[in-house]
Amino acid sequence: MDENLQHRLRARTVKYLQLFALFIAMAIICIPGLWVVLNSFRPTVEIMAKPPVWIPQNLSLDHYRAMFGGVGEGGVPVMRYFTNSLIISVTSTIIAILVGMAGGYAFARYRFRGKAAIFIGLMLTRAVPGVSLSLPLFIVMAKTGLIDTHIGLILVYVALNVPFTIWLIDGFFRQIPAELAEAAEIDGCTRWQAFWKVEFPVARAGVASAGIFAFLTSWNEYALASQLTRSTFSKTMPVGLRDFTSEFTINWGGMCALAVLMIIPALILTFLVQKHLIAGLTFGGVKG
Repeated sequence: MDENLQHRLRARTVKYLQLFALFIAMAIICIPGLWVVLNSFRPTVEIMAKPPVWIPQNLSLDHYRAMFGGVGEGGVPVMRYFTNSLIISVTSTIIAILVGMAGGYAFARYRFRGKAAIFIGLMLTRAVPGVSLSLPLFIVMAKTGLIDTHIGLILVYVALNVPFTIWLIDGFFRQIPAELAEAAEIDGCTRWQAFWKVEFPVARAGVASAGIFAFLTSWNEYALASQLTRSTFSKTMPVGLRDFTSEFTINWGGMCALAVLMIIPALILTFLVQKHLIAGLTFGGVKG
């Protein structure tokens, strides 16, 4: 009995230690984000205070009002930047998902010459850091007249996201038995109907996972967007953060306010598709 009691106490202690370690890790991860949110409501004097003011004394919406043209300041064209980011991110994500579904399905279901070499080539293109492509992309876009346009940035993000979506969706379709589609075709479905009514619903979680990752990549990307955009007509929200910098000063409160606005759509989207996202990430992890 004493041994059982000691075993339960030891197991409970280990559990509490694990929970405490998890709490510390999550606190370390979340503190920067919480600090950004707090700074978006605090005056500049409090943000720049040394030593840091950990407990805010004065909270206000001045930075948000200034960003939208209030408090006697010119403001930042936030809605224009938000519209640009939304158009570019959503369009590039949809195209990347469509191409990724076609490519991933082809790699998972069909055999053709050079299949392995093509797949490895796609993965190698994804391994190249995006910032290293900034100069060649700038030259190509300048020669084709796509600098400072939505189309130019959309094409760049599609090229960046397609290898990843193909790789991810290919893995999900490989988990689906080919016999399901064959059985549907025997029952009278065409090849397209078998895919759309049988295979796609099973792989939908994986497609949602690829979509959310592709969207967040496009939404948060800064390095290439800063090189390929010039005016408010095409600047995205990450590039718009530079509007809060000048030769001698940086408006940290305004930058934090815009960063909060950038985070909100990503959080909403993640919340809406979290069920599919979790299912997609764990799909195939447990075999029946």
